[in-house]
Amino acid sequence: MFAEADLSCDAFLGGRLRIWQPKQGYRAAMDPVLLAAACPARQGQTVLELGCGAGVAALCLAVRVPGVSVAGVEIQPDYGELARRNAAGNGVALEVAEGDIAHLPPGLRTRSFDHVIANPPYYPAHAGTAARDAGRERALREETPLSLWFEVALRRLKPGGWLTVIQSADRLADMLDLKGAGSITILPVAPRTGRDATRVILRARKGGRAPLRLLAPFILHTGDRHERDGESFTPAAQAVLRSGLGIPV
Repeated sequence: MFAEADLSCDAFLGGRLRIWQPKQGYRAAMDPVLLAAACPARQGQTVLELGCGAGVAALCLAVRVPGVSVAGVEIQPDYGELARRNAAGNGVALEVAEGDIAHLPPGLRTRSFDHVIANPPYYPAHAGTAARDAGRERALREETPLSLWFEVALRRLKPGGWLTVIQSADRLADMLDLKGAGSITILPVAPRTGRDATRVILRARKGGRAPLRLLAPFILHTGDRHERDGESFTPAAQAVLRSGLGIPV
């Protein structure tokens, strides 16, 4: 368990969510918010998040889509407990199971969902410099292959269900080898107009057959460079990050 002194309580969605997370270690920023905004869930549907961490993506989705049923699985018990605490503190019924996605707990292994969302680790194993904090290192560095994340997600989807994933743009080639899914849509996420995308949001449908679509980039900041301190989000990014609206993928 994290000690209280090691936690901060941070605002998301313009203060609609208050999230406890460690001051050191893995700290959620905008990526899980973008992930939740891109998921096309509707009231009454079920959503599973693989690797839910402190629960930010699942809770953002539940706030945006009242009546959606959300569950998550998290391998690090301390973060799973934070997800439960955050759900209770924000009045959201989030079911959190602890375990490895490669060996899902029995309560999840036999269920199917309308949607699966995931923000898998961005860095391949043995690449780059390890983070000093063990929790952050495990959240950001791949132990389970990315291909297995997709395989597990598709097994848990109902026929016609949707998979939504946010990932580092340089992993896109690894994301496109989807067996059993189609109707793929790729949304590049770029920091500014004219800059390369640093993230991609992929959405795919189990059993889908529509052609792949590559959308115009979602731009986060105004201007072509950073010129001042403070927020500089585009209106579209402001609507997602502060007002809790969805991304029309």
